This record gives sequence, structure tokens and C-alpha cells, in this order.
Amino acid sequence: MNQGTTPPAKLDIADIRAAADRIGDAVVHTPTMHSRTLSKITGAEIWLKFENQQFTAAYKERGALNALLNLDAAQRAKGVIAASAGNHSQGLSYHGTRLGVPVTIVMPRTTPTVKVMQTESVGGKVMLEGETFDEAYAYARSMEQQLCLTFIHPFDDPLVAAGQGTVALEMFADAPDLDTIVVPIGGGGLISGMGTVARHLYPKMEVVGVQAALYPSMYGHIRGEALDCGGDTLAEGIAVKEPGHYTRQIIRDVVDDIVLVEEPHLEEAVALLLQIEKTVVEGAGAAGLAAVLAHKARFQGRKVGLVLCGGNIDTRLLANVLLRDLARSGRLARLQINLQDRPGALFKVMDLFNRHNVNILEIYHQRIFTNLPAKGLVTDIECEARDREQLEALISDLRRTGYSVSHVELN
Repeated sequence: MNQGTTPPAKLDIADIRAAADRIGDAVVHTPTMHSRTLSKITGAEIWLKFENQQFTAAYKERGALNALLNLDAAQRAKGVIAASAGNHSQGLSYHGTRLGVPVTIVMPRTTPTVKVMQTESVGGKVMLEGETFDEAYAYARSMEQQLCLTFIHPFDDPLVAAGQGTVALEMFADAPDLDTIVVPIGGGGLISGMGTVARHLYPKMEVVGVQAALYPSMYGHIRGEALDCGGDTLAEGIAVKEPGHYTRQIIRDVVDDIVLVEEPHLEEAVALLLQIEKTVVEGAGAAGLAAVLAHKARFQGRKVGLVLCGGNIDTRLLANVLLRDLARSGRLARLQINLQDRPGALFKVMDLFNRHNVNILEIYHQRIFTNLPAKGLVTDIECEARDREQLEALISDLRRTGYSVSHVELN
């Protein structure tokens, strides 16, 4: 990427090695493992760094701990404050409590209760303020001044970025032959640290960032484009509207490219990691794999390192993702069938399902709100098939028998 007019911020390998020494074994040295099945699916040689195995299920512990360990005695005694409704809040709270440093986390009042409870369960004091993250952030900065607390930013901080870079030191030690890493970008702390390590140890390694298409903040900034950011993304951990001012300078120097991924690929990546690797990963944590799935030709034949950077996903949301993935693969379907409202009509349809060995899960009748004649009805049947071919055979048979059938598709 081209260097901008702003002088580059400083972050070097010595900072990251010092962070690794400082952190020591207070965080988990998570495994880096080769995935034969994902390699076969993507056409690239895939290596996974399981940062979702940290105690708080995210890499954010590393940067938070490095920042905490750099506090002097007076700062430790007074405590720290942060604005975060995500993994930073848990990592900071967990290690702050472990070190005897009071931690206050400001979250928007709209934060889901489960996130508040998770942060409090590891020792953080949560304050709910404002309707948006920006309002919570502004309140945290005001409290920093009023109470003489130390503010620890989730990503736009040299100590935090250096701590996150320790992910790369471990990954490259365990998988030294990588030629590409694909790293999620929210505010940019993780890729700033990992990219700095890559540039020092493996200058020819390609460093690729990935953002959700709904939040292309760093992607747009690097290209000098003002792109809209907003919407409900599965990758909420990287849904950042304003990239870091410190990290954007590092990224210009150490990142070769940034790609965007749409929601279906994020959902597919989360589902594949659970089904194949038997590991739970949040949307942001699956963004690297989503990028490889979305841009297969770009990564084909390359040895790619991916960071599963977090595993904190709501269980109901995970269930929805898995069911939607089954629907896209043709194993679950909703078929809308027009019938005549007479005895035996539904039985005849069910008999065809039986012949094709397709399991019926739910049946919905609609007689009133329909454009069919008064003696007609619409029946929605949710069903489960072995695969798409079995489902298509059933649909073909229904149509040959004279039924009007439409398949309710997911986007």
C-alpha cells in the first residue's frame, strides 16, 4: 500500500518480542493446526490459529495484558477504564482482576445483557451509558479525566497492538512455511501487530486484511474512499465505523491488501469451522476463512495462516447460522405448494414426500391471505433432505404430478 502524507507510527519487532516476554505464560499459547478438509474445500493449504481457546475466548487478552503490565504503581492503584462491549472488555477485566487492578468498562445501554454478565463474571465493573458506542466512549474518556484513571483503548494503542502481535510470533514458530496470512480488521490492532512481525521475519509473506462488506472502514480509508458503514453483520467484533488513527498508519506499511466479505460467506465459515474443526468461532473470528472461501482463486495453492480470533457468539445466533447453512446446502427447505381445499389433498402430497424419503418438519396452511380462489389454499412445508439432489428430485416429482411448487430461497 502507498505511504500517505502522515508520518508512520512506530511499532517494531522489538516491541512485540518485549510484549511476549512480559506476558509470558499468563495467556494460552494456542495451537496452530493444519486443516486437511478446509484445505481441500478452498484449494489453499489452510493453517488455523485457535485463539478462541484463550480463557476469555479471544486474542484481546494479549493486548490488554501488555498494557496493564506497563502501568506504574500509581496507575495500578487508581485503576483503568475502557469503552467496549466486546472481547476487549472481558480480557481487560479478567487480567486486571488477576493483577489486582480495578477495571471499569463503559458500555452502551443497548448492550445485550449476556455481554454485561460475561464482563462482570471476570471481575469488571460495568457502567451503562449512552445509546451508542460513541456516546459510551465519550463518557469513558470523561471519567478518565475526572477519576484520574488510565484509559486502555481496544485497538488504537501501541502497547495493545504489540500485545496482539504475539499471535504471529506463536503462529510462525508453529507453522514457519506460511506464505500468506489473512487477518480480520476492525480497528486494526491485530493486523498491525501481526503484519509487523511478518514484515520483519518473512518480508515476502503476503499480509491480507479482511473486513465485513457492511463495515469497510479501513478498506475505504486506505483507498481514499468514503464508504458507508452500517447494518447488522455477523462479524460484530470487527464492525468498526472509524478505524484507528495509530493503526491505520501501521497498516499502510505492513498490509498488502484488504478484501471484503459478504454475510453468506461469514455464515458459511462459522458453520464449516463447527462442522469440520469442531470449534465454535464468532463471525469476526471466522472472517479469515470467509475471505478464502469468497476469493478462492486469489488464495489457491498458497499456504495460508488464519487466526480464529474469537469464539464469543450468542448460542441462539449460532443455531440460526447453522440452520441457514443447512438450508443453503439443500438439506433443509421450505416448499410452498398450491392445493385444492378438499379431503385427501394434503395426504397425497405427503405420500410423495414419503416416497422420496424426505422428512417433513413443519406444515403451515394459508386459506385467507392468498390470491388463490376461495377453494384453494397455500401450504408451506418445511422439510429435511439428505442433500440437494434428493430435494430437487422431490420438487420435480411434485411438478410432474401437477402441483405448483416454489422453493423459498435464502439470499
